[in-house]
Amino acid sequence: MSPPVTTLTSMGWIANLKAKRADKAALNEYNRLHDIWQEDVDTLKKLITVFTAASNGEDSVPNTLMQKPNERTLWTATGIFHETGRTPSQYVGGSSGVSIPIGGGIRFRVGAMKGQVIPGEELQVDKDQGVIMLTTERLIFTGPIKTQEWNFDKLLQLSTNEDESDYFISVSNRQKTSGVRFDPATGREFNRFLGSATAVNEHGYEALLKELHAIEKRIYEEEPKLTPPSTQSSLQ
Repeated sequence: MSPPVTTLTSMGWIANLKAKRADKAALNEYNRLHDIWQEDVDTLKKLITVFTAASNGEDSVPNTLMQKPNERTLWTATGIFHETGRTPSQYVGGSSGVSIPIGGGIRFRVGAMKGQVIPGEELQVDKDQGVIMLTTERLIFTGPIKTQEWNFDKLLQLSTNEDESDYFISVSNRQKTSGVRFDPATGREFNRFLGSATAVNEHGYEALLKELHAIEKRIYEEEPKLTPPSTQSSLQ
């Protein structure tokens, strides 16, 4: 005996609803990945333009720096400067002593404090907001309160968080770890410029530009493609 028509219709409606949801999820993921890919394409074009100019002795950022010989400015943005610091220390304990009458109903308490000082927690503390400039020799922060520079030849360690917005920098001439933070989109662009700047500092312009042009040739082959799940199932 054949199943009721209403059952078939209901099953078909549910299947269509699931397919539409799967297609919408696939479209959202495609848009997310394509936006990231487009950011990379745009950044790559900037990298090639800026480092080609630098190789010809040209600055890409107007500035009033006292530049080192052959130093070229590459990139700038606003951001946050942070540095290792501590939260305030806390005193844990109590007091003991005696109360001495001094006349007129007034008593004066003397005694000793008993307890211990607990040092504050060590963490990265925001210190200032200002302009961050990247050159072929160093990274520079300039704000109303703090000024800091990190020379590439002093770098010990450089790391970032998952979304590439926050950077932690250790250098040989300072004990404290410090760094800079941006919004995620600016941070991703900064990451690529910083990597390219340190590569130029170590290997020279020719090696970097050769690698950038190689990436340029293959980046369009890596463009995300949208294939809705409903299309895939219909081809099976």
